[in-house]
Formats: sequence, C-alpha cells, structure tokens
Amino acid sequence: MIAHGSSKLFGGMSNFVQTVHGLGLPGWTAYLAMAAEFFGGIAVVIGLFTRLAAFAITIDMVVAIVKVHWKNGLLGDHGYQFPLALGAIAFALIFFDAGPIALDHVRGGGNSGKKFKSA
Repeated sequence: MIAHGSSKLFGGMSNFVQTVHGLGLPGWTAYLAMAAEFFGGIAVVIGLFTRLAAFAITIDMVVAIVKVHWKNGLLGDHGYQFPLALGAIAFALIFFDAGPIALDHVRGGGNSGKKFKSA
C-alpha cells in the first residue's frame, strides 16, 4: 500500500486525479485514496490507529476492485485477486486489531486494557 500511495504523493498525483475523474468519480477522491494507501499503509505497518487505517484501506480496495479490476476477472491480467486479498486483510484488521506489539497497544488503545478470565 505504501508504495502505491508514495508514487501518487511524490509526483503522480495530477495524473491520478485525472484517472479517478475518468472513472466517473470526483477528482478530490484521488486525495482520499492516496492518503489511505500511503498514510494508512504506514499506520497499519506501525500499528497506530490500525482500525481506522484498515477501514480506509478496505474502502480503497473495494473501489479499486469495482471501478478498475472487476472487468479483468479474478485471475486475469490486472485482475482483482491482489486487491481482494489486501481488502480482506484490512477488513480483518478492523475487527481483530493489530496485535500486542502495535503502537495502539503501547499507547493503551486497542484491547490491551481488557482482561479475560481463563476457564
């Protein structure tokens, strides 16, 4: 995700805005997609605001599948297999969080404060 977002952020944003506009979406949504990919990707890697970042990435991947990759099929050239996998992983992170070494847990967020009784 970070690599896709960085190519947009550092030099390709004007082309991406035109591409998004050509897909029938408002051009300003290109900035949301770039932010989800670059900043959301960084947030997921370090485990900071993981659920919010994962939600943004999930939406980004759903739009990418529907607007760009669906016509190529699951396994076709530029198909939706990889965006579907990324979206599924991001979707899972919304519900399961990033784990005990994430910055969310270091700062006291996430499930770190919950105590579970063992049987």
